[in-house]
Amino acid sequence: MTSTNNKQAVQHLKVDADDEEVRLDRWLRRTIPGITYSRLVKWIRTGQIRIDGQRAKPGQKLLAGQIVRLPPIHQHYMSASRTDMDRNQDSSISKVLTEIKNNILYRDGSLIAINKPSGLAVQGGSKTKIHLDMVLNNLTFDQKTKPKLVHRLDKDTSGVLLLARTGLAARKMTQMFRNQEVNKVYWALVSGIPNKSEGVIEMPIKKFAGSGGEKVTASSGGRAAVTNYSVIENIGQKASWIKLRPLTGRTHQLRVHCKLLGTPIVGDVKYGRYQSLVDGLPRKLHLHARSVTFPHPTTGQVLELVAPLIGHCKNSWEKLGLNINQKNE
Repeated sequence: MTSTNNKQAVQHLKVDADDEEVRLDRWLRRTIPGITYSRLVKWIRTGQIRIDGQRAKPGQKLLAGQIVRLPPIHQHYMSASRTDMDRNQDSSISKVLTEIKNNILYRDGSLIAINKPSGLAVQGGSKTKIHLDMVLNNLTFDQKTKPKLVHRLDKDTSGVLLLARTGLAARKMTQMFRNQEVNKVYWALVSGIPNKSEGVIEMPIKKFAGSGGEKVTASSGGRAAVTNYSVIENIGQKASWIKLRPLTGRTHQLRVHCKLLGTPIVGDVKYGRYQSLVDGLPRKLHLHARSVTFPHPTTGQVLELVAPLIGHCKNSWEKLGLNINQKNE
């Protein structure tokens, strides 16, 4: 075991402006790359890691200027840089980075928009080894600071995802998403045919701990959740191509609301179980973030960013003979 002489003293680190709104546990994993996630969480829960002298929580969002207290840590853990730790994963990370760069939809001095592939998690967790957040340092291009995530997509959802390249853009975009000022459009293949060709699904949902991890369910005691939907095209009686426009941004909102329609999203076995399976289509979630429309955080001009279908969604739409090249509905 390394001698205690290799331990550093208690440290107090100041949160930079670029790290504002980042979760404490994710900030710590970047700052102390050699420490396991479980140990970091233990330190937080036992009060060895504090924010401005106060006890903290793993998911707490950081604010610029806050002081994070770290306990004495072996130098080995502090010097195990992200690059050193990821060498065994270089091939996988390289593939992810190449795929992201090949799917950049838009880039200017304030924003980057990518067409996120299905299967890529946006941020890490105890069971997630490869994720978008770990390659953001390689997406600086002509700027010195890495871009920041301003919203999320589920791991299995493909489509348009925004990154802010400046602190100002990050603050404004985060506020726009929070205030529901971003018009979001999703495309989905659902199993079955909705009774009505268009409508509004207005049903609160709440989180609960399921056997397969965190889930949400429709509940009058949950948080308000509203989704507009319209059918673009029916495929016989077995499936429909629908457009979804969430007016709120709850976890798994679209998946739960489609299940409430009696037409779960194809491949969504978490919520639709076997009803979500359609013969000839892969057992993968068929949900795609088609577009976002919002005032540009710097110029104020309305910007619409549209993501073409990719991956298994593109293959399934084409297999069903659907015209995926039509303009955004």
